[in-house]
Amino acid sequence: MTRREALKKMGAVAAGIGLGIGGVHAADVLGLSNKEKPMKAVAINGSARRDGNTADMLNLVLGELEKEGCEAEHIQLAGHTIAPCKACFACAGKGNCVFGDDMFQELYRKMTEADAIILGSPTYSADVSSMLKAVIDRASVVSDTNPGMFRHKVGGAVAVARRAGAMNVIDTINRFFLNKEMYVAGSTYWNIAYGRLPGEAINDAEAVANMKNLGQNIAWLLSRLK
Repeated sequence: MTRREALKKMGAVAAGIGLGIGGVHAADVLGLSNKEKPMKAVAINGSARRDGNTADMLNLVLGELEKEGCEAEHIQLAGHTIAPCKACFACAGKGNCVFGDDMFQELYRKMTEADAIILGSPTYSADVSSMLKAVIDRASVVSDTNPGMFRHKVGGAVAVARRAGAMNVIDTINRFFLNKEMYVAGSTYWNIAYGRLPGEAINDAEAVANMKNLGQNIAWLLSRLK
């Protein structure tokens, strides 16, 4: 499918949402939650190291959300391979990527079902990890060809760095959120922790406070959106 054909199909999907026809329901596509159900948050950890510094920081954020009754899930990409986007646009009108040979389809489903999405990454070459970038690229194309799937969800960015480049990580993640019509939660300072070896970042007292505050701010936004 060419980009022109994909955009044409996108228009048909958007029209279906507006009219409530064609088997497409606005609540399904927009990811709106039932007010009687607990809010859900999913954290995606782009680190190649399982249970490392990035995991510690994400767990701090999720811990605050769980205190407020939010269902929280932490997905670590370590040990998995996420293929890059093929830019085929075959996902137009389907609501998910058509390729199921890795974990992306299940990951994307969890993202669309969640009310809050927290993306975390160590700093690799002054940006997000290649695995998280693949998730962002593929999620961007699927949501672009199926409009509104992330609209009005809450997003939070978390970065870990040895020394420098972490602001680029935050920027890459936040651009994804903003381009998908999401609300971006912040903290008292940048959501960045410093550490090299696993377990070092938890000793960054300012980072720990910022991550907890980020979780509290996400919970506050979710309470207003419920």
